[in-house]
Amino acid sequence: MFTLSHLNSTPPESLKSQVQQMVVDYFADVSAVPLLPSNPLYQLYQYVIGYELHLHLQSMNAETEGPVQLLLALDDEDPSRVLGFALYLPSPDDAAACTLAYLAVHSEHRAQGIGRALLQRVLERRPHLELACVADKVPLFEALGLQVLAAQGALVVMNSRDYRSSGMVAVADLAPVFASTEVRQIHAYLLKQHGQRAMQQAEKQRDAHLDTLALQAQQLVDERLPSRALH
Repeated sequence: MFTLSHLNSTPPESLKSQVQQMVVDYFADVSAVPLLPSNPLYQLYQYVIGYELHLHLQSMNAETEGPVQLLLALDDEDPSRVLGFALYLPSPDDAAACTLAYLAVHSEHRAQGIGRALLQRVLERRPHLELACVADKVPLFEALGLQVLAAQGALVVMNSRDYRSSGMVAVADLAPVFASTEVRQIHAYLLKQHGQRAMQQAEKQRDAHLDTLALQAQQLVDERLPSRALH
């Protein structure tokens, strides 16, 4: 069994490290750029998503409805162990709205209701919830009560209502991350390990993969919302 714990300030390092590790381990499930592990750029984007999460956690300011809120599912037998988490961004000008940035459950504890419980708890606080996911994750979130609204690049926008909130939501600025020394060092290491031609091919594979996901996203939206596809 598990207990849900809501945090509005940066978690202790022991919990924070588990959340960060979960994002890295389940990169393909939670990333907006879900590269395949066979792509040499996979490691680079793993680091970027880990750093993005770090920025979100560092911006938590102990306010009840601050810019970032974190919900943890903790193991009842060992409360120091994180079984799953949800990180969401409340809209500052729409008291009902939020964007779900991450939702992940440890692979050993899936199909136990943890993901559903996390999402329901977020909805209790912010009932107008929006998220974006790849097309093959849509049925999972539909089963949790969300509905398809639109395609957005490689992702499908889903919402707890049939319309998007007009409220603004803060997002992490990743430009400094990609320009950071650490990312440049990782890229240089990958370049040395794989070679220039292989890295150029990796970028082409990434772009082709994202194009495929974008096509899948649009096709799914057209299937779910046929009336919109006619316009």
